Amino acid sequence: MKPMNRQSANTEVLGAIMALFRVNAGLTQGELGKRAGASEQTIGSIEQGRRPLLPHLAEKIDEVLRTGGALAVGVERLPKREKFPVWAEDFMNREQEAISLCWFENGVIPSLLQTEDYARATFRCSIPPLNEDEIEQRVAARLERQQILHKQRPVNASFVISEAMLLARLGGVRVMRDQLRHLRECADLPGVSIQVLPLSCEAHAGLAGPFVLLETPDHEHLAYTEIHRSSELHADPDYVSILTQKYGMLRMQALNAEETKGLLERLLGEQ
Repeated sequence: MKPMNRQSANTEVLGAIMALFRVNAGLTQGELGKRAGASEQTIGSIEQGRRPLLPHLAEKIDEVLRTGGALAVGVERLPKREKFPVWAEDFMNREQEAISLCWFENGVIPSLLQTEDYARATFRCSIPPLNEDEIEQRVAARLERQQILHKQRPVNASFVISEAMLLARLGGVRVMRDQLRHLRECADLPGVSIQVLPLSCEAHAGLAGPFVLLETPDHEHLAYTEIHRSSELHADPDYVSILTQKYGMLRMQALNAEETKGLLERLLGEQ
């Protein structure tokens, strides 16, 4: 039997403590989930150590169970796991402190806009395959990244995405329907702009593939590109300038934000 790593062991212990708090409060998993804004399945998975407890959910459960913040402290003190692949870690760290993001994607919905089930579906497509623990850890890390869109002062985020991704069936019909609904909700978030590059576009500036532009608090402008299991964070002004020009052209070629909202609503109405 493969020995359990420290992160998994501590996750199980924290889950067991949460279960004890819940039982002492006289609540079922379903009742706790309803009050904390999570599904019964999610609560059960956390209590059994199969899914890590995220900071924002720990705070909500602490409030419901009146633990005095015990679970949030427990999450904060957990040994740091490798949240992201080594080759992408530098970008992920920069992303969390960015004051602006410009993201073009033509393969999958951008990570910051994915639902939990859609994210899980993308990781299930990994080759070589990931085991269930690895999938759940990466899903949790991805959801945690999305908090930058919900901070008191959220990042200014612009997304241009290919219409092809909206018509795909990654994860199945239900997963995609929920993902489309989530995109429509995200389109109304403060500081967020979503534009769809239509399939009818006869020429566009995104043929070379996806990329992300970001601006740091020190007003450093960076560009991130990724392919397969390698990535690069570019600081060269000439390189960043070229991708900035491409992004500006993509925004002009895409539907505007209001047209995109209308497209999402029509797609939801058809399903």
